[in-house]
Amino acid sequence: MRLTFYGAAQSVTGSKHLIEVNDMRILLDCGLVQGRRADAYAHNVKLPFDPASVDLLILSHAHIDHSGNIPNLVKNGFKGDIICTPATRDLCAAMLPDSGHIQERDVEFLNKRKAKRGEPPIQPIYTQQDALDCLDAFTSMSYGRRRLIAPHVYLTFYDAGHMLGSAIVELEIVDTRRSREHRLVFSGDLGRKGLPILRDPALLERADLLIMESTYGDRLHAPIEDATRQLEAVLRDTFKRGGSVIIPAFAVGRTQTLVYALNQLYERGDLPDMPVYVDSPLAVDATSAFVLHPECYDEETRRFLTQTGDKDPFGFERLTYIRKLEESKRLNFDQRPMIVISASGMAEFGRVVHHLANRIDDPKNTVLIVGWQAENTLGRKLVDGEKRVRILGEEHAVKAQVAVLDGFSGHADRDEMTAWVGAMKQRPRHTYLVHGEMPSAQALKAHLQDKLHLEHVHIPSLGQAFEI
Repeated sequence: MRLTFYGAAQSVTGSKHLIEVNDMRILLDCGLVQGRRADAYAHNVKLPFDPASVDLLILSHAHIDHSGNIPNLVKNGFKGDIICTPATRDLCAAMLPDSGHIQERDVEFLNKRKAKRGEPPIQPIYTQQDALDCLDAFTSMSYGRRRLIAPHVYLTFYDAGHMLGSAIVELEIVDTRRSREHRLVFSGDLGRKGLPILRDPALLERADLLIMESTYGDRLHAPIEDATRQLEAVLRDTFKRGGSVIIPAFAVGRTQTLVYALNQLYERGDLPDMPVYVDSPLAVDATSAFVLHPECYDEETRRFLTQTGDKDPFGFERLTYIRKLEESKRLNFDQRPMIVISASGMAEFGRVVHHLANRIDDPKNTVLIVGWQAENTLGRKLVDGEKRVRILGEEHAVKAQVAVLDGFSGHADRDEMTAWVGAMKQRPRHTYLVHGEMPSAQALKAHLQDKLHLEHVHIPSLGQAFEI
């Protein structure tokens, strides 16, 4: 058996891991690389393997850095099944066409610039139609349902607790050439214990081979309860200044977590008198998918809905969802204090960029960062304290307050990941740390070796292969 790490290797985007066994090629995830536009385009447009040679794709969850290059995979010859949970399939039905639309729009913008410079045009990585076409390949499988997916390969999904439908992937593999059995576990993105809305990550009995994320392998998160209190404090301070709070948030997962937290503040009477806008058509569609999958909710969310008599955890009186572009533009002329949650989560594109351009130069306002920010993104520059940033091609002075809350993170921290591995009765012979920048991966490796005495902990480089 052979494992090759084609993405999210010493980085946090573009998850792609290829398993070759018994003359089968099984791909774990097929995500988009994010970061500098030109570099990301070059990595994404040409896949590092022949898509037609891949037999199956197992998708851990719907986030774009895990699912976003599936349309390109299918467009270039992949003919197999894409296996995921029902909620992941429903989310991808909204997210991938939206991504295709963004690819087309971005290329149209870039080609106008190229035409002025006399440069040849480029093509989108894939189109909205490509994304719609790829949905035919999706097949869903619920948690805990062990299934034979290939000769001598059984698949079981377990709840990863990271976002709606996110899965830990367990593969029971018999390598017939070497007459060896392997239980390979891929954590996907591992969630946190006590995260609102979702169940806690499932604990597994054993793993022979473990592919695990390491996003926050070098830090600890504040408790979820502290995050809600900190959110309330940021809102109150900004309201007192007469300003607005702009929150770049991933349309799927983080937006719903924030809306749920704001709903709780509203029910307790602790939400300042500010209208709340979710300005993202994708977030509107994704929230509908959340409402359709209450089977993924945890007991706390069920109790909250019972106590409030509310069947929708993502709606309350002061909240407005915005789909139309004209309504989004009107927010830029509204001078009342308000809360605007808008995609993208790293402030690289989408409507949030326009909200930032209109409000970042006013010290009354606050930009609230609530998620991981990849290198070279606008969100990362704000977190790093840069005083001047380029937005929509123009330079802006950063005069607004910039606040960072990592307590709402959907990723487990160092101790949470260590505890998850430590709960296994039979721990892995080999562990491969992915989906983390080098400092995070190295810190987690040292911690796993020190606390759990794990041997053979690897941090694969891009394209590195391991024979098992």
